[in-house]
Amino acid sequence: MGVPAFFRWLSRKYPSIIVNCIEQKAKEVDGQKVPVDTSQPNPNDYEFDNLYLDMNGIIHPCCHPEDRPAPKNEDEMMVLIFEFIDRIFSIVRPRKVLYMAIDGVAPRAKMNQQRSRRFRASKETVEKKEEMAAMRAQLEAKGCSVPPPKPPGEHFDSNCITPGTPFMFKLAECLIYYIYDRLNTDPGWQDIKVILSDANSPGEGEHKIMDYIRKQRAQPDHDPNTKHCLCGADADLIMLGLATHEPYFTIIREEFKPNQPRPCELCGQIGHEMKECVGLPKERTEKGDEVKPFVGEEQQYIFVRLNILREYLERELLMDNLSFTYDFERALDDWVLMCFFVGNDFLPHLPSLEIREGAIDRLQRLYKDCVRKTGGYLTENGVLNLTRVQLVLSDLGAVEDEIFKSRRSKEMFFRQRDRDNKQRAKRMQEGPKWIPGGALAPQPLGHSHSSRDSRGQSSRDSSNSGAAHALKAMLRNPEKAADDQGVKRPDEDEEEPEPPDDVKLWEDGWKDRYYKNKFNVGSDDGAFRQNVANHYVRGLCWVLRYYYQGCPSWKWYFPYHYAPFASDFVNIGELSNSFEMDTEPFKPLEQLMGVFPAGSKEHLPVTWQRLMTDPESPIIDFYPIDFKIDLNGKKYAWQGVALLPFVDEKRLLSALATVYPDLTSGERKRNTKGSDRAFVGIRHPVYTFFEGLYEGTMTEEPVDMDPKKTQGLAGKVWCDETAVMTGGTVMCPVPTLHDTPDNRAIGVHYMDPVYERGYMYKTERLPGAEMPARVLKPEDFNKSKPWKPWKPQIGMSRGGSSNRGARDIDSALRMIRHGTSGGGGHDQRGSWNSGRGDNRSHGGNVPSLLSYSGNGGYGGRGQHGGGYNQGYGGGRGGGQNYDSRSGGHNKYGGGGYGNQGGGYGNQGSNYGNQGSNYGNQGSNYGNQRDSYGGGQGHYSDNRRDNSRGGHQQHQQQRFYQQNRPRPY
Repeated sequence: MGVPAFFRWLSRKYPSIIVNCIEQKAKEVDGQKVPVDTSQPNPNDYEFDNLYLDMNGIIHPCCHPEDRPAPKNEDEMMVLIFEFIDRIFSIVRPRKVLYMAIDGVAPRAKMNQQRSRRFRASKETVEKKEEMAAMRAQLEAKGCSVPPPKPPGEHFDSNCITPGTPFMFKLAECLIYYIYDRLNTDPGWQDIKVILSDANSPGEGEHKIMDYIRKQRAQPDHDPNTKHCLCGADADLIMLGLATHEPYFTIIREEFKPNQPRPCELCGQIGHEMKECVGLPKERTEKGDEVKPFVGEEQQYIFVRLNILREYLERELLMDNLSFTYDFERALDDWVLMCFFVGNDFLPHLPSLEIREGAIDRLQRLYKDCVRKTGGYLTENGVLNLTRVQLVLSDLGAVEDEIFKSRRSKEMFFRQRDRDNKQRAKRMQEGPKWIPGGALAPQPLGHSHSSRDSRGQSSRDSSNSGAAHALKAMLRNPEKAADDQGVKRPDEDEEEPEPPDDVKLWEDGWKDRYYKNKFNVGSDDGAFRQNVANHYVRGLCWVLRYYYQGCPSWKWYFPYHYAPFASDFVNIGELSNSFEMDTEPFKPLEQLMGVFPAGSKEHLPVTWQRLMTDPESPIIDFYPIDFKIDLNGKKYAWQGVALLPFVDEKRLLSALATVYPDLTSGERKRNTKGSDRAFVGIRHPVYTFFEGLYEGTMTEEPVDMDPKKTQGLAGKVWCDETAVMTGGTVMCPVPTLHDTPDNRAIGVHYMDPVYERGYMYKTERLPGAEMPARVLKPEDFNKSKPWKPWKPQIGMSRGGSSNRGARDIDSALRMIRHGTSGGGGHDQRGSWNSGRGDNRSHGGNVPSLLSYSGNGGYGGRGQHGGGYNQGYGGGRGGGQNYDSRSGGHNKYGGGGYGNQGGGYGNQGSNYGNQGSNYGNQGSNYGNQRDSYGGGQGHYSDNRRDNSRGGHQQHQQQRFYQQNRPRPY
């Protein structure tokens, strides 16, 4: 969200909301990479139910990273995206739902910001190329060595990460493969539901996630204590999480590390910027050494715990002696509104509010006064009470002049401080202006003046000697001496020029100058100022509804580049708080035409491109080659305002109507409004229901799901024509990766629950919600318990292993069991069984093999002593067997057999070298088509029964698939 420095301010003011993530890394065993078993308990001592991925926050750093070499092609980008998701999944380990949301077509209010970003990025790319070419020519003219320029085709246009482009269509295909592969091979994915909302589904990624949470939350069977985790770095995710009023909501994001080193864009070396580049070192050039690509430190992740932020805000927003009952949930919604005043993606922030100046703290004070005066809150269920908002804005407008003058005085103070610091650093670097000589000359410690001659030497003699040398040089070359005398030395103390500012808010008459410079209207046009203020108020109403109820209108947008002043809001209580209903978003290709500059036209159909470049095009004015960037008092261009013309929707659609017939079938498919997809593995209870949709004639009409049978998931599903059926092969669209044979997952189209027109979601804590334990130190703790020291919570849970308060010895046992046996294996083998049999075997030197069946596993080969075996049957209970005899080569415990029986404990188990028989019924190990199934075990999914080891024909292939070394 457009709130610069918001997260930094928040984490500094409320430091306890940050918790460092504990992450387990994959290990190598005998040269083979063994991935993390995400089915094991979370090392952060906290189990999450749902994980939501704002995918655009993953796609951008993987496609054009800043701390490592850029990927060479799109296939490498896809692999990096897979690795990124794997890492987040390994840290969070959700147990119910994984929701992956890619930005689709955005509301018109957001498209204006997207347009500004993409035009600015295109312009900066062109300017950067010109600057690098000029700098390269300058260095080569001086004889410096620089690396050769990159070929033109290697540049990646980040603008292609926009709905409707071929890149985004390919990304959706790759993610579908990725989901199928993980549901087949990763044990941590077996019991979860995966929902993918790709770029053809309209809406911003984070808001599609919020829509899902709101609609599930409104279901009567929703669990009010669901533990949510949302991955993303945008500041608005914090407000969105608070707006859900869910007691367990956490955000995972990369740890912010300022001032990280970046390589020079010209030579690739660290330690200087491009404008200071002097080329490659001569010795490196002579040796023919190449500059190694810069690779930064691996990013670490942190949890932002919103339940702790709620504790902080409970203290700050508390108001005593009110004329009505205080409700923190309502006050929390008002705090979210106050954050919108500081900035958001849809409205420019008010000139008098800057996050670095304590704007939110100021608004909190004004807000409390307003609540006491008016006897109520500013918002309710995402709807503004404009009469009360008027009071807050009026109080803010009364102190605007004071704010601007205070801002100027602070700017001058900091500028003078920086000037003094530079002069001090310069003096320290140059040393003293005069150094005494002779007997007073400074000497290193431990040294003394050795002779009388040295004591007699004076600084005057050395000065005369220097003057003599200078005189001789001038006599030899008088022209050069004249030139040297005529050149003025640069003033190193000269500071950077101040950004141009014609408004000068700290001087009288600032409001008239502001409207004259920004809007080109005179001081007597009060109606125009009122109109700008009214549009801004409508924008506040739209943003709040968008965050709490979903998109109120796909067409509305703020039609100005600048915000009004707080003192301009007059009589806003009479404005309408409703919007046009049943509006529709743009189609993907239409949005591309609305946000793309002409420099990114290659992502569009050929005839559509001409509308962006042809001088006779009816919409050529939408695509200026050059445009002004108003710094608006800021220092850097990226902080300025891009003064682009707003797109007229009617003109755009009218021009596109002439080129719509030119679309190919593939382009038409990219231009359609899509739906979400849901996926589950064969072990999930809803698998048979999804599979039944494809029996006979495929179900094309949406079918309601019963949340009681889908572990709480509500909505409608229907068949997906691209789904891979049971036993089929999932084809991989990335050439460097493998296909996934013998598929054991299924996907369907999915739609969130639908509510009646005009339904309002309640912004309150649900009945039955249990608030998490308090973390912050009680304010009266020292008075109530002066004898007891306060023990702060360090990790995700109090008393967990990360806090070193619990006596959890599981990790110690795992270390002993695996470490002392030379890299213990974790072996599970058997046939697939929808009766959810499970079998485990620990020990030995064999890498991890994972499958799901009714048969008990067998001990690790090569293990001598200390075996462990546990089988779970589907019928009469599982048998367990422990063998601690020394010298035993193999051990086979008696587990259950599919759905047929529950196992017989220790009966019939053979040990050591007594034979190769195992199991409960004398079946031979390894003599039936090289399979490992138990005798007469059954594979059953209520429709088919396969004897002799239960579906053994795919067993060996399954083991290979689950243990193949992933190249990513």
